[in-house]
Amino acid sequence: MHGGAVAQTAPAQQLERVEVIGVSPLPGQGIDRNLLPYSTQLIKRDRIDEAQAQNQVDYLNRRVPGVQVNDIQGSPFQGDLTYRGFRASPLIGAGQGLSVYLDGVRINEPFGDVVNFDLVPEFAVSSIALVPGANPAFGLNSLGGALAYTTHDGRSAPGLRGEISGGSFGRKRFDLSWGHSSDSGWHQYVAATAFDEKGWRDFSDGRLGQFLGKFGHDNGTTSWSVGLLLGSSKLVGNGLLPAYTIDEGELTEDLYFNRRQAVYTHPDQTKNQLGQLGFNFQHAVDANSSISALAYVRKSKRDTINGDEAEEEPVLPDDPNAAFNTTSTRQTGYGAAISFARASGAHQWQVGASVDMARVRYRQLEQEGFFTDTRGVVAEEGEDPELSANVEGKSTSFGLYLTDTWQVGARTHVTGTARYNRSTVSNTLTTRDDDTDEIETKPRERFTYNSINPALGIAHRLGEAVTTPTIFANVARNTRVPTVIELGCADPEEPCRLPAGLQADPFLEQVKSTTIEAGLRWPFAPGKRFSIEAYRTVNKDDILFRSTSVTGQLGYFANFPKTRNQGVDTELAVSAGAVDFGIGYSYLEATYQADGVLRQGERNVTITPGTRIAGLPRHTLKLALDWRLGGGFSVGADTQTVGSRGVSGNEDGLLEDGATGDEVRTLKIPSYTLLNLRASWKPGKQWEFYLNVNNVTDKRYETFGALAETVFTPTGAYAGDEADALFVAPGARRSVFAGLRFKF
Repeated sequence: MHGGAVAQTAPAQQLERVEVIGVSPLPGQGIDRNLLPYSTQLIKRDRIDEAQAQNQVDYLNRRVPGVQVNDIQGSPFQGDLTYRGFRASPLIGAGQGLSVYLDGVRINEPFGDVVNFDLVPEFAVSSIALVPGANPAFGLNSLGGALAYTTHDGRSAPGLRGEISGGSFGRKRFDLSWGHSSDSGWHQYVAATAFDEKGWRDFSDGRLGQFLGKFGHDNGTTSWSVGLLLGSSKLVGNGLLPAYTIDEGELTEDLYFNRRQAVYTHPDQTKNQLGQLGFNFQHAVDANSSISALAYVRKSKRDTINGDEAEEEPVLPDDPNAAFNTTSTRQTGYGAAISFARASGAHQWQVGASVDMARVRYRQLEQEGFFTDTRGVVAEEGEDPELSANVEGKSTSFGLYLTDTWQVGARTHVTGTARYNRSTVSNTLTTRDDDTDEIETKPRERFTYNSINPALGIAHRLGEAVTTPTIFANVARNTRVPTVIELGCADPEEPCRLPAGLQADPFLEQVKSTTIEAGLRWPFAPGKRFSIEAYRTVNKDDILFRSTSVTGQLGYFANFPKTRNQGVDTELAVSAGAVDFGIGYSYLEATYQADGVLRQGERNVTITPGTRIAGLPRHTLKLALDWRLGGGFSVGADTQTVGSRGVSGNEDGLLEDGATGDEVRTLKIPSYTLLNLRASWKPGKQWEFYLNVNNVTDKRYETFGALAETVFTPTGAYAGDEADALFVAPGARRSVFAGLRFKF
């Protein structure tokens, strides 16, 4: 996605700010975002740097209305991001509803549609665009929105630029980039990142490295570039922790309150590696027409090590009481896209096509083991790992789209979009039979999905002056095709482990989402703007993971007839001299809209229309203030207030199946407010020193909760007997970081 800004003369001698944004993932000709019939966010690099967030996902969580991050894994680069209740997550098995692009390449991985934010080259990112709703132009999986990263090249980031930072939790980070462009049109750019930390929780050290190199040529009419992205990470996500044990409705404090930074079991390690080669091409046919194209190949590796409870309760004291699980995923994706865009009279239209193909190989091994005194798992000596699942799969997706923004009046624009998708998913499963303990290879399965998805909207500015509001409305539909992991784990009689132990391959319907959105954009004075939008997205045949064990990670996928996400996002931004102020409020009502029974953890939860989806707060309030003091000094603060949210496995208000009396109780993760402070000093244009304090009050807070069973005492010793418990995802403690930025 491409974004830029130009200024035009407007009435009353004011300058109207025009920001150009892409209407599809492919870089190329864009459109004034004020003409579009839906809200958008376009975040430039300088705004991200000024906020001094931990990373770009953290920035979205702090500043963008509708965005929330659940800290389920406990690692800053493994955030479980939601936007209007739809997820972009590194967790396999999470219902993904956001598509994510990097320079036009879709980076949702083929196996599970997961997003590995640790492999996004953050230091090279020049802008982030967030487009809401079920926008069909952004392809499959854009049910709740699309997130598009655009990286620098030698033209946009010339010279040497770097950043060094460190602080709490043993965290160290180093970023460096260099760019160059010449009068002959050639340009080059390289950027690299190294990150290392011990982590704020026990046994949670992590590290990563990234490299992006680009070179290309631009003669004013034709431009092209080749980019190479390499990434490697070794991160630990230690998951949920028992906060309370539950006995006849009474809650007793457990391990979380004895040691906030504790982990339930370990190891829980994920190693990712990535190599991606991309080619981008743009050609101006004439002053009003352009062609854009890209081609890419993307290879990734994912290896995990997980220490879990044993699937079967030990009978004798010397029997294994734990499981040591490893997985290996190898993925190769490749594809191409092309578009033709033209401004013709009252129309700005674009037609394009894309094809994406992928091959996946997945393998999971299981081994019996024992818990150590620190709840670590070691494999049993002399016990060889056993194959529990193996899959080889392929997928192909073809899309053809057309979008047109038509100026039907002096201040009125209508935008229509249509996209045709055709996808095939095939796989061959090899698994261990639960009854005979023999390895079986299932017959090859192949599924085909077709869809035609439209969108139609209108934007109207109420007056001629720059400071008059624009009202807009839009309706759009999009779809998501089941992934290999979902199709391979869709039989309730043969539940599987996540990361997936694949068992059966019944058909799943594709998810169909329809979004209706309406709102207002109002730049009511220079440097001041207000926006508000209301939305409703209805999802039919939503694919939900119906787990059979939270701690053991067993479950299966199934279609659910109907869910609904609706709410309001509003934002006020004011820039007045040396002060910048922003406030954003979001209301979200995410509910099931059909009767059914979901297997959530150890429970069969009875769902009725109106039941809230767990883990999503109704209310979120974000504030940010920056003050430039003079002499190169500036200070700032931001707060995030997050409302209470429901607990997974307690959606129906019961603590266990068939509960009565004291065991009828609705649990909630409490609301909280976080305060972050920052300061910086620029002694010159080339240098900046900064300091930030996150969670200044050291607030104890949680971002997710689920009912499960614990086999440990409140002090962390192995008890053997299972006890009902409320597990939570602890939020990070107070942290202090300092850094230096330089630019030559």
